[in-house]
Amino acid sequence: MRLNVAIGADHGGFEMKQELIRRLSGSLDIVDKGAHEFDANDDYPDYVVQVARAVAEGEVDRGIIICGSGVGACVAANKLPGVRASVCHDTYSAHQGVEHDDLNVLCLGARVIGVEVATELAVAFLMARFSGEERHIRRLEKVLALERESLRRQEDAVSDSELEPEEPIEETDNDTD
Repeated sequence: MRLNVAIGADHGGFEMKQELIRRLSGSLDIVDKGAHEFDANDDYPDYVVQVARAVAEGEVDRGIIICGSGVGACVAANKLPGVRASVCHDTYSAHQGVEHDDLNVLCLGARVIGVEVATELAVAFLMARFSGEERHIRRLEKVLALERESLRRQEDAVSDSELEPEEPIEETDNDTD
């Protein structure tokens, strides 16, 4: 069964995205989440959210996001529940992140690495599988618990803000002078 992978990039990673699609499409089912044309004024969160949602909602198995450094894309992707994204610029981190931490989104910096290294990283990331070892499951459960706690806090904050304000207490003049 072929891996289904979403890929997206802003202007900083546009050329690299196009080349990775060309290089990887023979062995993967790739869903291109944009940008579909170069726009020097586009914003990475617009493409990050499309890739991250596709991963979180199970539309695809994994995601790859490319921007100038990979950092902004990583920060944005990790805001979505169910996404475990990391910037990787070495093959060890790219496969170990999947094997130990169940990484599901790879973030790359097109201004940091070249297309040859990016291809090696993508292959290492996509070929890796979560180990399922007890210690890795235990650690992942702790990470998922943090995510659930964060979601609960957000829901509580929304619920609190939706409460109607209490009627102000009328002050009475108890002054008998």
